Amino acid sequence: MQPFSIAIHGGAGTILKSDLTPELEAAYLKGLDDALTTGYAALEKGGSSLDAVTAAVVSLEDCILFNAGRGSVFTKTGKHEMDASIMNGRTLEAGAVAGVQKVKNPVLLAKAIMEKSEHVMLSGEGALQFAKEQQLQLKEDDYFFSQFRYEQWQMVKNENTVALDHNLQVSSSAKTMADKEKKFGTVGAVACDASGNLAAATSTGGMTNKNYNRIGDTPVIGAGTYAGNKTCAISCTGHGELFIKAVAAYDVSCLMEYKGCSLQQAMEIVTLDKLVKINGEGGMIGADAKGNIALVFNSEGMYRGLQKSNGEKLVAIYH
Repeated sequence: MQPFSIAIHGGAGTILKSDLTPELEAAYLKGLDDALTTGYAALEKGGSSLDAVTAAVVSLEDCILFNAGRGSVFTKTGKHEMDASIMNGRTLEAGAVAGVQKVKNPVLLAKAIMEKSEHVMLSGEGALQFAKEQQLQLKEDDYFFSQFRYEQWQMVKNENTVALDHNLQVSSSAKTMADKEKKFGTVGAVACDASGNLAAATSTGGMTNKNYNRIGDTPVIGAGTYAGNKTCAISCTGHGELFIKAVAAYDVSCLMEYKGCSLQQAMEIVTLDKLVKINGEGGMIGADAKGNIALVFNSEGMYRGLQKSNGEKLVAIYH
């Protein structure tokens, strides 16, 4: 049995200690720790990396603090359109969903698409129909409602602009603070199991006030999510359009495969150089088949955590 490990993220961006109350900071840390504990428990019981990343992301989707699943932001029309993806590093099988509504856990839909259909990506009404056929749990709109997200949307709903996820302290009476603070709301997990198999999963509610069924990098295999046993498992969080242009997740794998970079080196090249040059703010988490973990971001903070079979554990928010 080889070393096994898991890493998670809950979004990156302008996340400053001065902007979080002690209570809110504690709530975020608990949300991260709960997801980490859930994912790691799957590995500890001999489960696969796929089991672990699924369990961790479901936990994050169920936590209203994070912009995915239950905590998803409002679109221009006041709906919740969710994206998710998952990839199995052992087989290179992948599943993704874009712009789906009412599905409690979009990552489970992405997994069902991977395992139960001949497709990689489904979207919108068709994805919802498939979710119903697979008997996945659905929720009405009030399940996805939070006062904070609603206030966020009220600030910008009459403008022809999207807004990045904001700090939970922000209220509708503090628009200047909201303009100052920006967080790329995405959740994700990567894992290496005791057999050396890798997996990655990512989920998001996207950008507040998004219009025209906008889709970011999260459901795009190779951009927001990638896993291949030869190299790495990657889950990204950031300004989606730029991560798509950079093919960010797969570029890490390419640097490892073709240039012989380590996981840390490859992630730093993509996150701290390539993305910075095109103003792509955000970060990523990664795992390799030896159980190594890397957490790299070019923003002020990233909600993140890792746990390894050697006893190492970390849950953190700020730089």
